Amino acid sequence: MDASVASDERRVAWTSPPAAAQPIDLVHLSRYTLGNQALQSEVLQLFAEQAPLTLAQLRAADTQKAWRDAAHTLKGSARAVGAWRVGNCAEKAEVVGVGAQEKGPLIQAIGAALDEATRYIASLAQQP
Repeated sequence: MDASVASDERRVAWTSPPAAAQPIDLVHLSRYTLGNQALQSEVLQLFAEQAPLTLAQLRAADTQKAWRDAAHTLKGSARAVGAWRVGNCAEKAEVVGVGAQEKGPLIQAIGAALDEATRYIASLAQQP
């Protein structure tokens, strides 16, 4: 496969759906778990447990490296499960850096998107 084609395919995989979509893109997640519902549940539970810890690291970051590492980790894990809003907010945080004026509002936006995603994950876990 041509390298430019592979690059385009990766870019498509991370493209966000419309803003009205659910907090977790289950179609996206299903593609990466090959439709294995038990694996999807496990991956979502891990995200719901780990992402708030990474957000806490972002809040506590006092160096550029710590800030970017936490933002990058959160961006990657969110996009892996299809939590597009979380991933997009984390990407913005990764770009602006620890000293930016936008730091507070970005952390709030990430927190709100993460809250929404974790509530959605919890509601999925309660479905029969």
